[in-house]
Amino acid sequence: MIKFWLSSILLILILLQACPAEAMPADPALLKSLQQGGYILYVRHGDATVGTDSPSVNLDDCSTQRNLSEAGRSQAISYGNALRQWHIPVQMPIAASPFCRTKETAELAFGAGNVRTDSFWVQIYRLSGSAPPAQQEAVLQALSSQLEIPPAPGTNKVIVAHSFPPGIGLGEIKSLGTVVIKPKGQGNGYDIAGRFDLDERNSP
Repeated sequence: MIKFWLSSILLILILLQACPAEAMPADPALLKSLQQGGYILYVRHGDATVGTDSPSVNLDDCSTQRNLSEAGRSQAISYGNALRQWHIPVQMPIAASPFCRTKETAELAFGAGNVRTDSFWVQIYRLSGSAPPAQQEAVLQALSSQLEIPPAPGTNKVIVAHSFPPGIGLGEIKSLGTVVIKPKGQGNGYDIAGRFDLDERNSP
């Protein structure tokens, strides 16, 4: 009997080590739904270096931007591994904001050849600045149009981009935090099905 219990405990420890549960939804029903596809995973980039982007930020010059820290690079690799280990199907290519930290997060998680940058997500980054209310509203309407479109059947679309200001859009998102979105079709809006975080750290 003792040998049986020791074997059971060892098996549980191996499973926990192989499957990083902290990266996955706590709700088993949500995990099962993700495994069947039909969702959008909106993901904030990994932990980035301290500081701010240059006022004259150049998207083609990483030296003018905050970039992933070593912790952020490890987070990105762990995130991609977690989705694969939990058999969550992902539509390729991955959509990413053209900032270096968002693009690198997506490439480390899913492979450099599986990422397509989309300048639309720069507008989400700019919401954190001093955008006037009318401009904010226009960006949020465009965001809704993006999040209404379902992914290919049996897959989930992944977008690696930026956090939002508090109370706006999808709200604040931690480093490698994920908002799970259920598209309802063009013109029909979307629902937020849940959220999950890679860990408790949050980059500024």
